[in-house]
Amino acid sequence: MSHLKKLFSLIFKAVSRIEETFLCLLLSSMIILACVQIFLRFFFSSGLAWADPLLRYLVIWAGFFGAAVATKQSKHISIDIISHLVPQQFMPWLQALLNFFAAGVCSVLTYAAVRFVSDEATYGGRALLGIPSWGLNLVYPLAFALISLRFIILTFNNLGLAFRSHQLPTEAE
Repeated sequence: MSHLKKLFSLIFKAVSRIEETFLCLLLSSMIILACVQIFLRFFFSSGLAWADPLLRYLVIWAGFFGAAVATKQSKHISIDIISHLVPQQFMPWLQALLNFFAAGVCSVLTYAAVRFVSDEATYGGRALLGIPSWGLNLVYPLAFALISLRFIILTFNNLGLAFRSHQLPTEAE
C-alpha cells in the first residue's frame, strides 16, 4: 500500500511541476507579448494584428489553470456560511461533502465544455494565426476536468481526516 501511495505522490508532484511550469511560461509569454505590443505602438505607431486576440486567449488560459492551482491548494473562491454553524468536529465531513458537490458541478461543466469544443471542431472556423477555434477553446474541458479531479482528491483527503479524527483510542493509549 505504501508503494502505491508513493507512486501517486510522485505523479501528483510531477503534474504540479508541469502545471506550474506551464503557468510560468504562459504568464511570461503574456508579459513579453504585451510589452512588444506597447513598444511597437509607442515607437512605430503599429502593432501585431494577432497579438491582442492572442493575449485575450492567454488570459483565459492563465485564469483557468490558475484556478486549478488554487483548487489544489484549497485557496479557491468559496462561499461557506455553514462552516460557521457546524461544530469543529464535523468540519472534515462538511468539507468532504462540499468538495464532492463541487467535483460534481465541475464534472457537469467538463461535459458541457467537451460538447462545446466538439461543436467548435465540427462547425467552427479559424480563430487567429490559422489555429482552429476549437484548439484555443480546449482550455475549458481541460481546466474543468483538472479542477474536478482536484476536488475529488480533496474529498478523499477530508474523508481520511474525518475517519482518523473519529477513531477510538487503542488499549495502549
